[in-house]
Amino acid sequence: MYISKNIFLFLLLLFSFTYPQHKKVVTINLDGTINPAAADFIHSSIEKAKEINAECIVIKLNTPGGLLKSTRVIVSDILQSSIPVVVYVYPQGSQAASAGTFITLAAHIAAMAPGTNIGAAHPVTMEGKADSTMIEKATNDAAAFIKTISEKRKRNIKWAEEAVRKSVSITENEALKDSVINIVASDLKDLLSKINNIQVETNDGKKVLHTLDVEILETEMSFNQKILDILSDPNIAYILFMIGFYGLLFELYNPGSIFPGVAGGIALILAFYSMHTLPVNYAGMALIIFAIILFVLEIKIISHGLLTVGGVLSLTLGSFMLFDTDEFWEAAKLSWEVVLFVVLFSIAFFTFAIGMGIKAQKRKPVTGTAGLIGEIGEAYTDLIPEGKVKIHGEFWNAESLEGRIKKGEKIQVAELVNLILKIRKAK
Repeated sequence: MYISKNIFLFLLLLFSFTYPQHKKVVTINLDGTINPAAADFIHSSIEKAKEINAECIVIKLNTPGGLLKSTRVIVSDILQSSIPVVVYVYPQGSQAASAGTFITLAAHIAAMAPGTNIGAAHPVTMEGKADSTMIEKATNDAAAFIKTISEKRKRNIKWAEEAVRKSVSITENEALKDSVINIVASDLKDLLSKINNIQVETNDGKKVLHTLDVEILETEMSFNQKILDILSDPNIAYILFMIGFYGLLFELYNPGSIFPGVAGGIALILAFYSMHTLPVNYAGMALIIFAIILFVLEIKIISHGLLTVGGVLSLTLGSFMLFDTDEFWEAAKLSWEVVLFVVLFSIAFFTFAIGMGIKAQKRKPVTGTAGLIGEIGEAYTDLIPEGKVKIHGEFWNAESLEGRIKKGEKIQVAELVNLILKIRKAK
């Protein structure tokens, strides 16, 4: 009995090792601009797929473009991956534009859903204008990059170069016909069916995919990656940067307000964290800070609007220079609408502040000794010409400027000299 029990346990253990394990496929959704958060998400997902020995990882892609640096990081991770990477432009109506073109071409298997498109990968500047030499340099660099990827994956090198140099874009059927992609699939199930038994060349050697009856593991961004994804938008970084400065200015001019200072400090910290992930041009940042200084000086110094004009020009130029344009594609650029709103808000705010300051300077003082000038009171004693008067319930030594004034008569303060009121009869 004892021997038969041991044999049973041995056979059970042997069976557990020899029984085929359920194969897994990791899938992720990448819907939005390509930024450091997207790069980190793809890297961690590939590592996860490697840990569980997944058959492959499927990246469902829909992007208008993004950062060149992040794109290079993603492409490098895909090219070096020991797990087959399938980039699937999905769902219908999606695109793999600009940065998305590079990522799709870098995949071991490139697939598209019906009604999608790929291409338009020409680098553009944020201002729409730039030195021709810089444009040519950025274009040549991107063209060489995409040609290297296409050659590695045996894709249409000529089309890939035209996607960069001429911004050409094609549909899924044209991409399949021109050997830009490998498969057109209607959905994930169709895709997994079509890539089954396909052999791919990974960083660890050749591997045959077995993707029928697999367990699909959907992976989402972590909380930190989602926050970084939001903060990696240049427009968000720019708005946080401006909110931070204005919050601190409010606190400096109204000590004890607390909320503007706290909110401004948090906004600035988030802005600097965001800018750490973005290609910041520090000349642009300096111009923005200089503009704020000019606006503040306009409140203190009457320059008849010259400081405001200088501040507007400095803020506008600094805003467009804030990020290094050579590192961006169209989808990731700073919006001119956002810049225009911030500039107009700054003009309106400081114009209001200047106007209120001038009004305050022109307004008659209402407190202190200067506030007594022109006030009405009554003679508490006869003034011949000296005596006492009562104003606002207070008794003052006074001297009449119009001869004798009888007790009880209404008087008006003309001036104050050495704490003695010079008065005349009230009209």
